[in-house]
Amino acid sequence: MKVFQGNNKNVWKYVFDFNGVPTEAVLYKYPTFEKRTVLCISVQSGCPVGCTFCGTGNRFLRNLSTKEITEQVYKIFEDQNIVDINERCEKLQIMFMSMGEPFLNYKNVKGAIIELNQKYQNADLLVSTIGPNRFGDLLDFIKLSKKIDKIGLQFSIHQSTDNRRDLLIPFEHKLNLMEIRDYGIEWYKETGRKPFCNYCIDGTNNNKIDFARLNMLFPVNVFSFTFSVICSYDETMKDAGYNNLETIRNFENLFIENGYDTRVFDPAGQDDIGGGCGQLWYVQKKLKEYKS
Repeated sequence: MKVFQGNNKNVWKYVFDFNGVPTEAVLYKYPTFEKRTVLCISVQSGCPVGCTFCGTGNRFLRNLSTKEITEQVYKIFEDQNIVDINERCEKLQIMFMSMGEPFLNYKNVKGAIIELNQKYQNADLLVSTIGPNRFGDLLDFIKLSKKIDKIGLQFSIHQSTDNRRDLLIPFEHKLNLMEIRDYGIEWYKETGRKPFCNYCIDGTNNNKIDFARLNMLFPVNVFSFTFSVICSYDETMKDAGYNNLETIRNFENLFIENGYDTRVFDPAGQDDIGGGCGQLWYVQKKLKEYKS
């Protein structure tokens, strides 16, 4: 296990070697572990989806087992000496949103969700997905989400039209935006919890027309929005991701004014240790070495 700590002392990146394949996870405290702890874990080594803004790209090695997914959590909490985090943390969040697509490894992710819910009953368990059109797994996820009320759902959409989204997320077998909307509405009806739409802003997808499209697609009474600062997957452009926070806030205000629940994810401290979730420069090099 290799550990990187951000200069702000609130972010750590952990790199694991599971039988020769690299895997990363990211730990945050806001501002203390007792107040809020967030852990982003991987479900695959590499990723087959190929999002163009992510350094993991098409460098897919294999799915992680349920044990390899949960072991990231256990080892990180042990390393930080916060093994009693379930009892003393006001807000504990474990997110399946580092390397890999959860619904392309659904059986093992489901097993990890069940195990982690039993061990950390206070933890929110957020599944972040592009929405592969694997309808059997999507239907089963609704059943699982009804049974475990700590499960959250987030769709990575990032664009307000399917054509633009296809360029950004070239994975062929995925739900389109209307299908995401329909599934999100069904998930909300069955669970009573709002799904999130995650929207990374690049400076070209944040005008009033984009807002109007998103507002029409994703009803305010059902969906919430997360807006993201984009970290740099290219080490030579390490400062590029931090120039748009004000732009993000301005776009967010359009949603707030229209009644949406919103949040902004600013991964401050990550770029000095190597990019955002699924983009760690050190891991990219390891993936390339493995592939070669």
